[in-house]
Amino acid sequence: MSDYLPFELQVEIIKRLPVKPLLQFRSVSKRWKTLIGSSDFIAAYSFDHTQLNRLIVWYEEHVPLTQTGKKLVSILDDETLNSISAHHEIDPTALGLSKPFKDLRVVGSSQGLLCLYDFLQDPSCHYSGTLVVVLWNPSIRKSVDVVVPGVLDMMFEHTVLGFGVCPITSDPTIVKIINISKKMKQRDGVPFLVEVFTLSTGNWRVIPSSKLPNKPVEVTSYRVVIDKFIYWFVFDDIDDMFDVGAHKMIMSFDMTTQEFSLIDLPKSFAHLSSTYVSISKVRDSLVVLEYNPNSERQVCVVWMRSHGVPNLFTKMFSIITPFESINILGFKKSGGPIMEMLNEIWGPAALVFCEPYSEDCNCTSIFAKSGSIFVDSYKETLLLLDKDSSVYSINN
Repeated sequence: MSDYLPFELQVEIIKRLPVKPLLQFRSVSKRWKTLIGSSDFIAAYSFDHTQLNRLIVWYEEHVPLTQTGKKLVSILDDETLNSISAHHEIDPTALGLSKPFKDLRVVGSSQGLLCLYDFLQDPSCHYSGTLVVVLWNPSIRKSVDVVVPGVLDMMFEHTVLGFGVCPITSDPTIVKIINISKKMKQRDGVPFLVEVFTLSTGNWRVIPSSKLPNKPVEVTSYRVVIDKFIYWFVFDDIDDMFDVGAHKMIMSFDMTTQEFSLIDLPKSFAHLSSTYVSISKVRDSLVVLEYNPNSERQVCVVWMRSHGVPNLFTKMFSIITPFESINILGFKKSGGPIMEMLNEIWGPAALVFCEPYSEDCNCTSIFAKSGSIFVDSYKETLLLLDKDSSVYSINN
């Protein structure tokens, strides 16, 4: 092909290929290898390449009295309830993770990258015992490790992480937020401490107070990434988040300007207990999930944020299920909710697909440890292809 077609036409053909043959074609010629490995090609391919909608599911197996194993499953996200039949299981330990982590957990995913974390316990590493974030691309079997500064195991309960890939710069971004005491907030005049890591620089950067919210808040682990924004569920520091009267809000982080902003919630659920409200996304729109614990059946109302009026949320639909306990994990492209369902307190949790505006649900073949299931949209990407599988730390 390369002898008869102009190189520009070759490029148009190559960039439409799936990731696996694309990686193989790097050995065809030096020119192709240079093209496919260039930062411009990687960015364009990762954001412009058309492919089937897929979901990625990370979970821990429910195996009583034994150590649970981590599983990663890719599922076709189509318009039917039978998409689980098209799934294929991936072994996380065989996909290019650079270190023998024992208890990896998910921060989030964005643009085909998974962001995981663990406290590395490896005496051979000089950073053993510290928090390490792993940016992992299962499609190309590659990962990079990022050492998180200033966080030891005993401090992690005060630490909140966020992750996203900026669609404008193609730059993987990690946000580390440390909730601090009221005394420190009053003394230092900041709502929390925050540092941001960008893979393009390989460094952590302290965000100045001028880019933080102008009121004291406590940041929760409820988070979602949409476009260039990472969102967290937060509440006024003067309140207890579990109190019915606690004032709750949504905080956004703009990955391009690295600025934080607060979004007020409607009074109808701004003061609900955090047990009954959380955030998610439907078709790249921010939504608030309002659970109704007083009904005979589990009910969750989905409120979508208006694109024209930032603080306006409109009711989309209600999710009504016969299950004893549900946790909305996300939504399919069709808008149908994806749930973790639990019928017994100590039993396994089931992954369930439902359809919007109906009570039709499909229990999949995935059963997991309760609270361990993570689901998000997924796409094949070349991100990390031009990066070394090295350790990024505060000194890089």
